[in-house]
Amino acid sequence: MRRTRPSRSSKSYDSYRSTEPPPPKSPLGSTLNYMTLAIIGGVFILGIGLGIAFSSSTTSMTPQNVASREFIDRRAPNPEMCVQYGASAVVADARIFLTFNPFGVYLSQPTMQPGCVIRRNNWAVLEKRGLIDSEDERQCRQRMNTFGYTGDANNEQAAKVDCIYQNDAAGNLFLNQQGAGAPPPGTENF
Repeated sequence: MRRTRPSRSSKSYDSYRSTEPPPPKSPLGSTLNYMTLAIIGGVFILGIGLGIAFSSSTTSMTPQNVASREFIDRRAPNPEMCVQYGASAVVADARIFLTFNPFGVYLSQPTMQPGCVIRRNNWAVLEKRGLIDSEDERQCRQRMNTFGYTGDANNEQAAKVDCIYQNDAAGNLFLNQQGAGAPPPGTENF
């Protein structure tokens, strides 16, 4: 006797479907979903607020963390004179050693200290204090440079004045950013 198998196509698709209706959606379930989203959103916003608060409070004005131009202005030698007649600066003193056989360049650890760059038209301030003389002015003017100093400008022994060169070859990449305002006129003319 030969058995026949029922063909796969003989059962219809409807016989596999569940005959039970889907469970009704409760209004409480959708409310919980919105409530959960609201709580998660609130925690997210609270986290952002706390993060901003912590990062703002940890930004302290110490020599290890220079956070603003105002901090550098306050630490400059003779700050009132420096801001009025020039610009405050961070001065890095380092020594460079060159060897030629074999060729190599070696740098000493730089020392960082506050300083001041005086505009060319204000050199008389340094001359009145006895920090430069007419010969220093002539030599510095010949090379199209200006003066910068570290130490107290009211004390000839404490102040160290140098004829310095303004290097604009690299440009100031901070000024050319989109959204940044233009610098005040005359702030870059030394």
